[in-house]
Amino acid sequence: MTEKNLLLSIDNGTQSLKALVFDTRGNLVAREQVLFAPYFSERPGWAEQDPDLFWNALCHACRKIFDEKTFERSRLAGMSVTTQRGTVVNVDRKGIPLRPAILWLDQRRCRGLTPIGGLWGAFFKIAGLTKTIATFQSQAEANWIIKNQPEIWAQTHKFLLLSGYLNFRLTGKFTDSIGSQVGYLPFDYKRLQWARPFDWKWKCVPVEPDRLPRLIAPGQTLGTVSRQASMKTGIPADLPVIAAAADKACEVIGSGSLDPSVGCLSYGTTATININHHRYVEPIRLLPAYPSAIPGYHAIEVQVFRGFWMVDWFKKEFGFSERHEAKTNTVEELFDQMLEDVPPGSMGLMLQPFWTPGIRAPGPEAKGAIIGFGDVHTRAYIYRSIIEGLIYALREGKERIERRSGIPISSLYVSGGGSSSDQVLQITADIFGLPATRPHLYDTSGLGAAIDAAVGVGLHRDFITAIAAMTRTGDRFQPNPANHRRYDALYRNVYLKMYRQLKPLYKKIQEITQYPE
Repeated sequence: MTEKNLLLSIDNGTQSLKALVFDTRGNLVAREQVLFAPYFSERPGWAEQDPDLFWNALCHACRKIFDEKTFERSRLAGMSVTTQRGTVVNVDRKGIPLRPAILWLDQRRCRGLTPIGGLWGAFFKIAGLTKTIATFQSQAEANWIIKNQPEIWAQTHKFLLLSGYLNFRLTGKFTDSIGSQVGYLPFDYKRLQWARPFDWKWKCVPVEPDRLPRLIAPGQTLGTVSRQASMKTGIPADLPVIAAAADKACEVIGSGSLDPSVGCLSYGTTATININHHRYVEPIRLLPAYPSAIPGYHAIEVQVFRGFWMVDWFKKEFGFSERHEAKTNTVEELFDQMLEDVPPGSMGLMLQPFWTPGIRAPGPEAKGAIIGFGDVHTRAYIYRSIIEGLIYALREGKERIERRSGIPISSLYVSGGGSSSDQVLQITADIFGLPATRPHLYDTSGLGAAIDAAVGVGLHRDFITAIAAMTRTGDRFQPNPANHRRYDALYRNVYLKMYRQLKPLYKKIQEITQYPE
């Protein structure tokens, strides 16, 4: 009889979908990636995608990985799905999408909504939060659809996150993981369940409870692969589909962290710093701690919304020569050389990475800034200042988490696309003044989902055992004391003061140009 000791993990990111097969030691047995355009935009600021594109990418990746015949599919014990966060899909009773998915990158706003009244409205007014709650309302995708496409909302049987949509396509059931609930939804992040009937979130996002999926804890069974999905994907029918979590939460456990003293940095399209904790702690007031990939735990997180997207932005806008020269070297190698050619601190060129504003930190008026230009500065200095600015912002996030949780962060695990660069890892260690460690493999989000599956099907008895068995550390970067002293002085005396000093000007820019809205 064939031993069932392999796990299939689906990792649906912003620009690609990966099908990954792991063994019980966390070794990558097979990998297939399907690239796609992250979104299309019919209007400025919109970001949408055909939900079928994601499903077709899943089918293609799985069929191709099975066609390679590097393993027997009968060895699969279970599977799980992790996806980008905050991307929503409206479906009818048959699970057919009614409109394009609205991605987490989307910046549309719903104007003219009735402010929350009653006791909640009075409370928010006293607490000085009326504007914050109004911003939350305006950013909720459901509110925009209800107001601007009422015929779509009337036909909507379920309002799903991307994870819920893919889990439905696999199992035929409208179920999703508690660990995937990150977005503008009436979800109680403290209790890790849909909000109670009297919660203010139902007034902010008026989605009827029966339009939402049934939630299952990470590590529990969502359903099994249907025969229809098996025919499309090649995945064995009746294979258990185990609840995982959103990509950032999966990255934390895929990096090997259970200890809240370890800060997990994710250098992806959105850059984040996370810790796992059994307590619910809001790192910034009214910005919740998100669900962890471990049931009952929370991922205390601070994010830089555009994160390492800024690297792609720089390559597109200023990296023509490197892209042209990449016939003999990779673009990444050439950009790493740019980092190496510029001294730590970029000769005082300081970047504030608020290319997209936030609700609370920074505020909705925020914009990006670069200060400190001199005649010595070239494109290479701008590039290094982008990397340094992102890491300064994440260090500020670390300090917010420490203040709110009372737990000092003493070491860093770094994953995501930006973590492949040795230069970036060294800059990280130098700015934080802490050792920065790269996990043993790149696909930490997919590995985290596989850990959930391993526990769910009983290949490991619990999460402590599974994480210990399936993760290990790779390269470790120690801070350079001289570099850290320079970075520390720039961070404390310049970076931390920039937003406060520039905030009034950002507000004036918004008043005059109406951007950002």
